[in-house]
Amino acid sequence: MAAVTVNADDCLGCGVCVDACPSEALSVEDGVAVVDEGSCVECGACVDECPVGALAL
Repeated sequence: MAAVTVNADDCLGCGVCVDACPSEALSVEDGVAVVDEGSCVECGACVDECPVGALAL
């Protein structure tokens, strides 16, 4: 299974995606969102909530 990808150049590290993720598959490390590929269920909730479009399915 693939997972959500993060464009680190665009990511603000704001944590909105972390709060939006029902699978708790996201965290912010060193100011950038990080996806736990084993937990991500590709629901897209984080993609929809990211204010700068730094996440993609």
